[in-house]
Amino acid sequence: MHWAIGILLFVTTVAAMEGVAYVAHRWVMHGPGWFLHESHHRPRDGRWELNDLYAVIFAVPSIVLLLGGVQLGWWPGFTWIGAGIAAYGAIYFGFHDIIVHRRVATRYLPRSAYMKRIVQAHRLHHAVETRRGTVSFGFLWAPRPDTLKAELNRRARAGVRRPRAATPAD
Repeated sequence: MHWAIGILLFVTTVAAMEGVAYVAHRWVMHGPGWFLHESHHRPRDGRWELNDLYAVIFAVPSIVLLLGGVQLGWWPGFTWIGAGIAAYGAIYFGFHDIIVHRRVATRYLPRSAYMKRIVQAHRLHHAVETRRGTVSFGFLWAPRPDTLKAELNRRARAGVRRPRAATPAD
């Protein structure tokens, strides 16, 4: 396979994974897979949460495609597709776990309009602690925050986490 076709497959896969992630997040994680994802909408106790199992689940197709394309003699395009899935996973980890949820220490502060928009959209997603009523299911693309806030208000803020009560230490 010509390298240019491989690069095209890789880039197309990374872009398509945003759609796959949106569908999985909206209709699987906030649907029948809520029993794992619910842990992500609650305060974390420790380094891990049940939701982290999704990283393992979503890595399987990438590993299988890379193994098949590199070692088992499958169509070479599978290698590029598997690498695209892995690259999306790495981008997701960097954005979601490091930048938004700060699960790895960093001094990074979002400054660009794009980064501010997706971080704020993801925080609005987490303002809802129930499986229904949530807004913004994408990871690398999100509607404008004012659109998301209007949608939460339209839904009468159903499921929105109550503000934390002030304590004497505050």
